[in-house]
Amino acid sequence: MAPLHVVLAGLVFFSSLHTAAPCSTATATGDTLAAGRALAAGDKLVSRNGKFALGFFRIRQSIAAAAGTAGNSTGGTTTTVSSSPGWYLGIWFNKIPVCTTVWIANRERPIAESELNTTQLRISTDGNLVIVSSNTTTESKLWSTEVVNSTDSVSALLNSTGNLALLPETPSNVAPLWQSFDYPTDVGLPTAKIGRNKLTGFNRSFVSKKSLIEPGFGSYSIDVGIDGAMRLTSRSSPPVVYWPWPAGRLAELVQALDGLMDSDPRTKGLLKPTFKDDDEEVYFSYTITDDSASVFVPIDISGQLKLNVWSKAKESWETVYAQPSDFCTAHGVCGPFTVCNGNSAPLFCDCLETFSRKSPRDWDLGDRTGGCARNTPLDCSNRSKTGSTDVFHPVSRVKLPFNAQRIEDATTPSNCAGACLNDCSCTAYSYSNSKCSVWHGELLDVSLDDGIGITGQDVLYLRLAARDFQSLEKKKKKQKPGAIVAATASIVSFGLMVLILLVVVWRNRFKWFDVPLHDTRGSGGIIAFRYIDLVRATKNFSERLGGGGFGSVFKGVLNESTTIAAKRLDGARQGEKQFRAEVTTGYLCMSTCQMGLLMPIYFRAMQPS
Repeated sequence: MAPLHVVLAGLVFFSSLHTAAPCSTATATGDTLAAGRALAAGDKLVSRNGKFALGFFRIRQSIAAAAGTAGNSTGGTTTTVSSSPGWYLGIWFNKIPVCTTVWIANRERPIAESELNTTQLRISTDGNLVIVSSNTTTESKLWSTEVVNSTDSVSALLNSTGNLALLPETPSNVAPLWQSFDYPTDVGLPTAKIGRNKLTGFNRSFVSKKSLIEPGFGSYSIDVGIDGAMRLTSRSSPPVVYWPWPAGRLAELVQALDGLMDSDPRTKGLLKPTFKDDDEEVYFSYTITDDSASVFVPIDISGQLKLNVWSKAKESWETVYAQPSDFCTAHGVCGPFTVCNGNSAPLFCDCLETFSRKSPRDWDLGDRTGGCARNTPLDCSNRSKTGSTDVFHPVSRVKLPFNAQRIEDATTPSNCAGACLNDCSCTAYSYSNSKCSVWHGELLDVSLDDGIGITGQDVLYLRLAARDFQSLEKKKKKQKPGAIVAATASIVSFGLMVLILLVVVWRNRFKWFDVPLHDTRGSGGIIAFRYIDLVRATKNFSERLGGGGFGSVFKGVLNESTTIAAKRLDGARQGEKQFRAEVTTGYLCMSTCQMGLLMPIYFRAMQPS
């Protein structure tokens, strides 16, 4: 069970997942679609509180793409605008300037541009909501609610929670015949449920979008299993559960979320998670206390479940919670032959060395599950071939790939390497703790030790074609001179700094006696004298007045008028501490000084050797 985390980083990256423009500029026609009416491309329903809208839209996304491919970047970025393959009918936040959809009807069947002007949403004669496209001779159904035993006396209401409901024209307390909250796409809104009806088996689950501009079924889903466990699952074949919350412990999840929400000022007192598990159903939901706030929980393209709150001050979405906390945890999130680094947001994925992105455009649109491909095929045309020229390249400090196979009789590193090299389908091996593991086919889930949710100190030996290995070695050799030059420059610079420091220290040794006689004052009014001037003033220290305190006192005359008493420290270090104290406090001011007859001077008489 993974720990809970509040995510405070990657907010700019999240904001980039939404089109920085309204979803539609269509005209509002109320919140209800009655039988006999139609909603065309230029119309939209708007909930009574104005918070949500339903209509036709097309996704447009500005993409900042790195020049070159991963691992082979040429530097710089280029910005392009990409559009979805067609038009969709969906629900979005109506008052927010960033197009953020929360439900899409025809996510797997986009409406072509040529069909748009003849396409409508209406209530069919059998009481279902349908999207139909008509021409002069035929009419085709693009999507339907497919309610059995409905009636033609129905209407569709977009309510203030963002739920589109198909209602019979009877008293309002009757349950909807159909509602979008029961058929979510990738988003959970407040009051919507994610969970399972134990009696009918009906399951409400979210499935991620395919990419930033393709809302079709993506790679990840979240649901509540028959056993009551909530789980994030990769929709690979076979499916892989990469984040489970055990059955019977969803109440603990709610308590933990409660604490996290109250600890964050953006959600404190705003959001209340709920959980129910009885004989009829088991589900997770949440409510908000401020209806003016905009909040939604999507399962992201990356396989993370997020809680996003709209910041009015910043005019952007902020992710205040994500699970799993480490981007690299989701199975296959970067695709085959890639390496994931949870510390390199927002570009977590990169190709392994000597591999290139299969589809750079898909990567730019957020879908990296296609991964990377070899630049050069391996030297292994059939499974029985031996004597391959392929070599192994070490990739250090990683979490080893998914789906390893143990080779029991390979008891040494060389045996392990040989077992892989002699099998044409083997693409990598690892030997650790006297155990040999090999991988066949595509490598998934290679992650660097990022210190977040991924820990690994293993070495993966990646099988490369000899040509790619040689080019990799040449690249490293080219980098080495630069590294040597940089290291040498650093050493020389450091040596020069040390040399300069030594010169400064050496020269400062003589400042005790090699300072100007003129008024060069330090703090406290102390005057500094040159040693040669004191020699001249005291006639080479010929008239000794007395001694003690680690030195002798000599009489002298400055400028032929000022009588001084100069004390000289005997020795380079002897009594220096006491001598400095005397200089500071004026301790040596003798009686003659006190009467104004002598000016005391203290110095350390140390001549250069």
